[in-house]
Amino acid sequence: MANFLTSSIGKKFIQGVTGAFLIVFLLLHGTINFFSVLDSFNGTFGAVAQDDSLFSAGDGLFKLGCDFMSTGFISIMVPILALGFILHIVYGVWLTVENYIKRGGIKRYEVASKAKNDSWSAKNMAILGILILGLLGFHLTHFWAKMQLPEMFGIGNYEDNPYALLMATFSKWWILALYIVWFIALFFHLEHGFWSMFQTIGWNNKKWLKRLKVIGIIISAIIVLLFVSTAINAYIQAQAI
Repeated sequence: MANFLTSSIGKKFIQGVTGAFLIVFLLLHGTINFFSVLDSFNGTFGAVAQDDSLFSAGDGLFKLGCDFMSTGFISIMVPILALGFILHIVYGVWLTVENYIKRGGIKRYEVASKAKNDSWSAKNMAILGILILGLLGFHLTHFWAKMQLPEMFGIGNYEDNPYALLMATFSKWWILALYIVWFIALFFHLEHGFWSMFQTIGWNNKKWLKRLKVIGIIISAIIVLLFVSTAINAYIQAQAI
């Protein structure tokens, strides 16, 4: 088992599995965030019940979604997600360094096949990963540090109004711009990573590879549009106050 985890195929397999797990999480996270946009259309943006119980009747859709993220099952999944993300980073760096040493430059970490480095994202996965990781730390200080961190570890002040947190974060145009850059980088990283992880397990024939590339673009676009629309809507709501 240890030999598999340190082998080239094993590292790519783990990179693909952790990447798939993160895509599922991003779809869930993006959907819940998009509830705030729906709240803007149905008149419940900012609706937070006075009580502290989960799933209160007076809450808007976004607040209800945040309550779901606070349930026991999701709380258990948080450390698993964190571990998966750490493994994704570690193995991604490992593979990048290996490719750099072997090929004399930063190349993609996918398995060798008939598919060439024919896309910008394929050639710049390491750069995209660094950009995403750097802005992730910025993101965590805005949301995780003010919601999950106080709730789980009692550190800092807990913000029970996710709408206020959204507007406070995206009230400045330059922060909105930084997040949009982050989301664009995430799109390119995901659309390449999606079909690459299938290629790792052997789905690398021309027929399926073309389909997986299209599916990857669609899924990546959906995830990014969910986040971008949430950020822009929060900026608009903040300016309207």
